[in-house]
Amino acid sequence: MDAIKWNGDSVTLLDQRLLPLKEVYNTYTNYSDIAAAITNMETRGAPAIGIAAGMGIALAAQGIGTGDIVKFRDEMSRIFGIFAATRPTAVNLFWTIDRMKKITHELTDVKQLKETLKKEAVRIHEEDIAANRQMGKNGSRFLNDGDIVMTHCNAGALATGGYGTALGVIRAAVEEGKKIEVFACETRPYLQGARLTTWELYRDNIPVTLITDNMSGHFMKTGVIKKIIVGADRIARNGDTANKIGTYTHSVLAKEHGIPFLVAAPMSTLDPDTATGNDIVIEQRSTDEVAFVQNVQIAPEGIKILNPSFDVTPAANISAIITEKGIIEKPEGRGIMGLF
Repeated sequence: MDAIKWNGDSVTLLDQRLLPLKEVYNTYTNYSDIAAAITNMETRGAPAIGIAAGMGIALAAQGIGTGDIVKFRDEMSRIFGIFAATRPTAVNLFWTIDRMKKITHELTDVKQLKETLKKEAVRIHEEDIAANRQMGKNGSRFLNDGDIVMTHCNAGALATGGYGTALGVIRAAVEEGKKIEVFACETRPYLQGARLTTWELYRDNIPVTLITDNMSGHFMKTGVIKKIIVGADRIARNGDTANKIGTYTHSVLAKEHGIPFLVAAPMSTLDPDTATGNDIVIEQRSTDEVAFVQNVQIAPEGIKILNPSFDVTPAANISAIITEKGIIEKPEGRGIMGLF
């Protein structure tokens, strides 16, 4: 599945806002359209946001007409700022921007710089796919034949360069011959689980059952759910993890019922510069996402609505953090620094 594709002089994105009813691919030649696609959730998922931003930055560089390195860098600085403002919580975005900034500051020949930025954007995409596959191999040992595994939001091929983080671990276990069934939480208010995770898994012939977010405790208590695995948008130095709103609630219930709670994320999601989850900026999105479901209004006009897009799961609730570089089991008190 090519949810993101670099074409050399344009970028193609699968419009995830229209799934599962329509599969539409939009091709952009202007970097500002890619920045808008990140902001408006046409493309989403922390790794995918980073990849799309890298491609958008590379595309922007090609359109800068000056050969003067000082003027070129000034314009690139403005472009970096545009992409940095699109989504504040996903650290992969800023990781990509830093990689592109480093190249911009190191090279002085504009022509060479433009070409190098294009290659770096493609490399970031390729590295993400390879990381996901290695992550899947590393994490599949946590899933047993016959397990019913719950996931929240979408951490699959749609949210990454391909294959997936949390769903990548599930895919790897299935490829090893294990029979795995997935319970996908709908993930209000944007319904990434209902619209995207079920769509991906159904296409891959992996058995999936859709449940509402507030059903998870029932299925944990009755012993149906054996494992929980989610992705992440930022993991602080102490192991606290920001993921889609509702993840924290599932982690508390999992701890209460003794169910392993696993986080799968690439190294680019680990943020050693952020000390704890308290320091993670939580994106506040439009209240219309709560007041409307698929353009149908469900709340009275004029009422107060809050819409934080993420919450933070403390390291104490996490059984293991799975990355392409290795696994940290019981990250509380250990944090993530052992992987750097």
